[in-house]
Amino acid sequence: MIATTRPVVGPFSTVKWFCGFVVSVIVVLGTGSRCVAQAGQPESAAVRPFTIRVGPEVLKDLDRRLALTRFPGQVTGAGWDYGTDLGYLKGLVTYWRTQYDWRSQEKALNKWSHFKTRFEGLDLHFIHQRSRHKNALPLLLVHGWPGSFTEFQKVIGPLTDPTAHGGKAEDAFHVVIPSLPGFGFSDAPRDRGWNNDRMAELFGKLMARLGYERYGTQGGDWGASISAWLGRNRPEQCVGVHMNFVMVGAPRGADRQFEGLKPREIARIRERRAFMAEESGYSQIQGTKPQTLGYGLNDSPAGLAAWIVEKFRSWSDCDGDLEKQFTRDELLNNVMVYWVTGSITSSTRIYYETRHSRSRGKRGRVEVPVGCAIFPKELVYAPRLWAEKRFNVTHWTEMPRGGHFAAMEEPGLLVEDVRSFFAKVR
Repeated sequence: MIATTRPVVGPFSTVKWFCGFVVSVIVVLGTGSRCVAQAGQPESAAVRPFTIRVGPEVLKDLDRRLALTRFPGQVTGAGWDYGTDLGYLKGLVTYWRTQYDWRSQEKALNKWSHFKTRFEGLDLHFIHQRSRHKNALPLLLVHGWPGSFTEFQKVIGPLTDPTAHGGKAEDAFHVVIPSLPGFGFSDAPRDRGWNNDRMAELFGKLMARLGYERYGTQGGDWGASISAWLGRNRPEQCVGVHMNFVMVGAPRGADRQFEGLKPREIARIRERRAFMAEESGYSQIQGTKPQTLGYGLNDSPAGLAAWIVEKFRSWSDCDGDLEKQFTRDELLNNVMVYWVTGSITSSTRIYYETRHSRSRGKRGRVEVPVGCAIFPKELVYAPRLWAEKRFNVTHWTEMPRGGHFAAMEEPGLLVEDVRSFFAKVR
């Protein structure tokens, strides 16, 4: 099947703007500032190029705050048992101040095609990287927390230009990577109710505005639930859902929950439950008191890094060695997106809103084809038997390695699985 598209933006297309002119937008970000749409831009149509450019005063303020960090003490020999290890964080802060080069990282991020458009009074930031290959399928890639659009840097090239990365032309995708509302360079909502379902609705509107009548979705963490919503509620447009985070509960009562499962599946469920018993504190805080937490994280870059980096260590397949899977630059790029935009507090509100808001969409079974990539160190584990109760699972891959941040940890495995799944539904 051939994807039906009407190219709107991208490096390989002739750009026609609904508003009748082209405007290049370069936003200089001040401390904790949010991006504001230019006056006169019609909210219903304008799609504007965007360039990341952080003001020098923001970087000077960051260096000053890092230099003045008041580190806490630590129990002797505790390591990471109580949270982020003091020695590691001190080393990361020193690297941040003396070796990390934001300008070079900023340049690398800007090699992709960034845009903004406005919905419901909010500027939405997204990457829209079009493939040069004919009949490429539009693919929405959705991040979660504590990630950002930077998670997908290693997969954009292989997905948009497969022939240059070991694939075939028929594997090509036009890639759209939005920053969730309240995250990074997207505006932060000021009203209540911006749960994951409402964000999914917005992304459906984004794909329509870009001219995509048929598309696929892929995501982990919150991106998985947003992708599933689109498959469930927009089946005429969403041809398939691929997720690397499958969170479904047992379909029966507690006394019968393991019926029909293999011993290895039961053991894996129990192991992951024990793991999450020590890992869910962040979710309780962000789901109940995100504003209180935000005052500290928004004021201290070292504190922000400690809160985020600890999750990358605990949730990845790194055997306790964080830099086995991520470089310091990769870790700090993600932290910087939160810091320079002052978005950590607004990003955590998705936990509160989803916990306290009523669902805006149908909660029935997802009937469009669903592909599941199961990485061994993912936070939770749901066997296929459980997943099939909620999803039309047509593709299931048990990965040999990898954790929660699949696109960063194992980009090759993820790309291969995405290609394989969508080859069946294009």
